[in-house]
Amino acid sequence: MSTSSTSHATPRETTEGTVYTVTGGDWDEVVEAAAKTDDERIVVNMGPQHPSTHGVLRLILEIDGETVTEARCGIGYLHTGIEKNLEYRTWTQGTTFVTRMDYLTPFFNETAYCLAVEKLLGIQDDIPDRATIIRVLLMELNRLSSHLVCIATGGMELGATTIMIYGFRDRELVLDIYELITGLRMNHAFVRPGGLAQDLPPGAVDQVRAFVKKMRKNLTEYDKLATGNPVFKGRMQGIGYLDLAGCLATGATGPVLRSAGLPHDLRKSDPYCGYETYDFEVPTTDTCDAYGRFLLRLEEMRQSLRIVEQCLDRLEPGPVMVGDKKIAWPAQLALGPDGLGNSLDHIKKIMGTSMEALIHHFKLVTEGFRVPPGQAYVAVESPKGELGVHAVSDGGTRPYRVHFRDPSFTNLQAMAAMCEGGQVADVIVAVASIDPVMGGVDR
Repeated sequence: MSTSSTSHATPRETTEGTVYTVTGGDWDEVVEAAAKTDDERIVVNMGPQHPSTHGVLRLILEIDGETVTEARCGIGYLHTGIEKNLEYRTWTQGTTFVTRMDYLTPFFNETAYCLAVEKLLGIQDDIPDRATIIRVLLMELNRLSSHLVCIATGGMELGATTIMIYGFRDRELVLDIYELITGLRMNHAFVRPGGLAQDLPPGAVDQVRAFVKKMRKNLTEYDKLATGNPVFKGRMQGIGYLDLAGCLATGATGPVLRSAGLPHDLRKSDPYCGYETYDFEVPTTDTCDAYGRFLLRLEEMRQSLRIVEQCLDRLEPGPVMVGDKKIAWPAQLALGPDGLGNSLDHIKKIMGTSMEALIHHFKLVTEGFRVPPGQAYVAVESPKGELGVHAVSDGGTRPYRVHFRDPSFTNLQAMAAMCEGGQVADVIVAVASIDPVMGGVDR
């Protein structure tokens, strides 16, 4: 703005309507001048707070008083080029990239990607049972930790800080298990094409059993805190409304779709990793609102605990990597101070066996295995909805193209339908109930 003491607002017509260029003067005078026009549009940017934070979502809201008349999402602030980067790394190295997309659901990203690679290789039936069971175990623990973050951050945005403290407290218990099993709390790259990076370490099964017992007890606290809380219910009920027709029109899946009454879950409708052999329910509500999605996530966590227990009961001794040495990365790795490192015993064995074994190991790690030409699509039920992977191979050691159908990206399309016609303050509740993670949206 000019520092001139004179005040004037000159209008000009654009495709967006009348735009005023304002210089100098008092803000009250500007508002008064704008109020005299017939067509007043106030556009508010809600976020991002800082362009380099995580969770960078810009909401462009056109408001009339406190009512949102038009709502749009501005995305792309967190773009990392992960899908493009995959084309410059071997098939196995790709798992290190994809785990970083939706950073709250790393095991789903890794498993979906590896299932697609295994489908291209035609080795789906060769994956050891123990590896598949551990994949399911990790995914269901990941469903818990993701839902806990959603409930915790959603509560924080509503001002329910106790829920936030409880949510992050319980998530730490899950992250402790990740750290025990993979050496890391996030960005694991633990699921590899053909199996896993390594087997469960000693004490992992006992720690998971203890966690299940403790978590069952802790989940009741969320019911006491929020489920019947009249203030919490009053803030959530009827907010972010999206019925079944709206879900189908926008492609929304996961808790958003199930809150409209449709029990669609890929673990039941299109099973993978042996999910058809597990005993669990697909909860639904018919409220079509933010409160229903909260209740759903609570029940889904209880169902995940059921599946985790079944995984522990099924675990039998055996390998965790496919037998074909032309594909299998060494699964005899060891935990080091910085996460997973090479096992010295394994390296001694390779170097002491034969020169051919050493050369083969070197070529597998540096050049990678070749994948027959073709394309495959694999989808898994992530905590946020359908996470799909379309992988294309031209017969080389690197992907020709990998594209992800990320549920956060698709579900955000519903933001306008949920928010328009509602209050500005309710936009926060609606977006929190979608549970978008921008690492998955921007990729």
